[in-house]
Amino acid sequence: MATSQKDNQAEYTASDIQVLEGLEAVRKRPGMYIGSSDQRGIHHLIYEIVDNGIDEAMAGYCDTISINIDEEGWVTVKDNGRGIPVDTHEVTKRPALETIMTTLHAGGKFGGGAYKVSGGLHGVGASVVNALAGTMKVEVYRDGKVHVQEYAKGKPKGDMEVTGKTSKHGTTITFMPDKAIFKAIDYDFDDLVARFRQMAYLNKGVTLKFTSEWHKSKGATDWKADFYFELGIVSYVKDYLNNNKTVLNIDPIHIEKEVSETMIEVALQYNTGYSDTTYAFANCIHTPDGGTHLTGLRSALTKAINDYARKQNFIKDDQPSMTGEDTREGLSAVVSVKLLDPEFEGQTKAKLGNQEVRSQVDSAVSEGLE
Repeated sequence: MATSQKDNQAEYTASDIQVLEGLEAVRKRPGMYIGSSDQRGIHHLIYEIVDNGIDEAMAGYCDTISINIDEEGWVTVKDNGRGIPVDTHEVTKRPALETIMTTLHAGGKFGGGAYKVSGGLHGVGASVVNALAGTMKVEVYRDGKVHVQEYAKGKPKGDMEVTGKTSKHGTTITFMPDKAIFKAIDYDFDDLVARFRQMAYLNKGVTLKFTSEWHKSKGATDWKADFYFELGIVSYVKDYLNNNKTVLNIDPIHIEKEVSETMIEVALQYNTGYSDTTYAFANCIHTPDGGTHLTGLRSALTKAINDYARKQNFIKDDQPSMTGEDTREGLSAVVSVKLLDPEFEGQTKAKLGNQEVRSQVDSAVSEGLE
């Protein structure tokens, strides 16, 4: 047995260690970065690029994001933000655009400088999309010039070029998911629309335009949708969650406050039903398992309603307080927090874990309900 073990150890040398350079690791294990190599994975590629536009919107530099899928399945995402930086990166000595598109974790959302808060579930960004795209073309409209670079399977096909002058600003990214990675190039219109609608609700004043020539070419009657909500999550609650329901308070209660650099927004409205429909988001990501932001909302709501009921003598001194479930009967609500370093729990990142957020949301909602 000892001899066998020694032989096995001798066979384990440096030559057995595989080093994946650049974005090769992403192509080798795509599931680690986008979850799967099926339709959901392809959708994730689109969301990552759209999230970059949302980051610009949250920073106050973008108000329109357009998404198009052509008949062949090519995806184009345009935003009118500042445009990806194109100056030379001090570490890589390459244009910042190329660095962002070809290096993992090389973006404005990691250093905390360019963006105060950032969307995106995994934050893997454009480089992972580039790695998993057969072909990608990036056009940057910035500083009066059009900057273009093309890539194949994550690697530059050539240097970034200036192709003309422009008065526009923003970024346009066009890509085709790599057919060698994905089982089939396929898109679900309803799933994409649901996500884009949600993004528009969570970022009031931002327009998301979606057109799918791919679905139209297959005979679909629904192939385009535009979203813009001036009132944001207030519209989400009033016009979407409580659509066709009899409401008890005509206008949703809306609370918006920043506490210790965490931006907190809550909208709630009661209807004559019995269920509790509350959606919780952290940096525009739906957290179906809730977390500290949802706990903070529920705690504040339970306390506020009980305090009011006792002041109005609806609950006598010798009677027990209403439970949390009692106070949420017929509730439709959205709680959205935007913070610098969200901590998600569980493999699916479906729950927010930042402990400080509970008290932040609790205090903001308590004050808003006084």
